[in-house]
Amino acid sequence: MQLLIKLTIVLGLLGGGSYAAYDYGTDWLAERNKPHFRTVAVERGNIRITRNATGQVQPVLSVEVGSFVSGPIQDLFVDYNDEVKKDQILAKIDPRVYEAAVSRDRATLATRVADVERVEAQLQRAVNDEKRALALQAENADYISQTELDQYHFARTALDAQLTIAKATIEQAQANLENSETNLGYTDIRSPVDGIIINRTINEGQTLAAQFQAPQLFVIAPRMREKMLIEASIDEADIGMLQEAKAAGNPVIFKVDAYPEMLFEDGEIEQIRLSSTTTQSVVTYPVIVATPNPGMKLLPNMTADLTFQVAEHNDVLKVPNAAIR
Repeated sequence: MQLLIKLTIVLGLLGGGSYAAYDYGTDWLAERNKPHFRTVAVERGNIRITRNATGQVQPVLSVEVGSFVSGPIQDLFVDYNDEVKKDQILAKIDPRVYEAAVSRDRATLATRVADVERVEAQLQRAVNDEKRALALQAENADYISQTELDQYHFARTALDAQLTIAKATIEQAQANLENSETNLGYTDIRSPVDGIIINRTINEGQTLAAQFQAPQLFVIAPRMREKMLIEASIDEADIGMLQEAKAAGNPVIFKVDAYPEMLFEDGEIEQIRLSSTTTQSVVTYPVIVATPNPGMKLLPNMTADLTFQVAEHNDVLKVPNAAIR
């Protein structure tokens, strides 16, 4: 009898506990699964419509400096990142072969000039001989025969032609000398613009061979401290909006990985190029963004994350995007 009472009490306690746990668990699950709403006040303000893209920073211009003549590099005067001025000597090719060519052509020119003087002297003698022969014939036809007179005449005309040839050889020798002097001048590799050396592909002592194609020696970027360009590929669906943004003069803001906390806000769309590219049926157009480069923070080939401001609307009701999903 006592065992039955004890069992009854135990079962009653277990049943009551299970009921209480079930009731509590049901309430807890209902509370946990109940939707929670985040509220925010609708307000008025300004909104911007933007398009994002990724682009690469490039100099405004990259000038490749090559060599017109061949030979070993005798001296190298600049290195990477050096700032150079227009006509500054960057490198020098060994000039001995070209100096010898100039000396040879100068001697040839002097020889041609002397040859002209010799022919002129012979021509003057032939002219005098012909004049004397004509004078003798005029005085008495028996003093000189027609054959002798013809000899004097054709000797003079032959020397006339020889003088013309001699003068032409002077011009030829002068042209050869100018060509040799020009090649000698090309042994000084000069900068065609003011700028910064961003690439150098030669070393002192290296031999250049320019017979078929001018080798690239340096790449110079002018105006890097003033302006840089960012080239981005934009989908054809967004080009119309960017054309409107360009016409309106809307700014372009961007960031680069080198300065993650810095926002560049002075970009502007400079050009929307027509040279489209098709990749897997997707058509894109290159869009060029111009930006100043204070402090030389922007360097060639940096990756820029661009935000194009397409349009801006002022004093409109603003509702969070999450509220309309």
